[in-house]
Amino acid sequence: MLEVGRITRAHGLVGDVVVQLVTTELIRVAPGSVLATDDRSLVVRSARPHRQHWVIHFDDVDSRERADELRGATLYAEPITDEPDDAPDLWVHELIGAEVIDADGISRGRVQAVQDNPASDLLVLDSGALVPLTFVVGWEIRGQRLHIDSPAGLFDL
Repeated sequence: MLEVGRITRAHGLVGDVVVQLVTTELIRVAPGSVLATDDRSLVVRSARPHRQHWVIHFDDVDSRERADELRGATLYAEPITDEPDDAPDLWVHELIGAEVIDADGISRGRVQAVQDNPASDLLVLDSGALVPLTFVVGWEIRGQRLHIDSPAGLFDL
């Protein structure tokens, strides 16, 4: 399951909650979508944007008290798997642990984390190197390998 958002607080008196999404896939908040917390499943009845967040009403959450019970809950959803085969996406959870191989076939380390960066997200390697995600030119998710084309000197310390 992938983390898609977090419930920050109740909104109003009828069970609406404010959700901070961490996904760009708005299908996650479409009516009928199922989101999960650590201990329950929630079905989206309605959702609308509200400032930089979303106000969502879930089935079976019909009062402010029930909405308050959800405060702080992390929301999860299944990965979207109906992407065309010719344009697969890279998911952060699939990158963690992958070996990074440069154009010369040299292993540069394994991905420990993905750091958010305005210009390009950065692969944080166990060697201490930071590699912009834009340098990734190929990947073998099942083989846990990322192939990069990096400029000379990137790995010189």
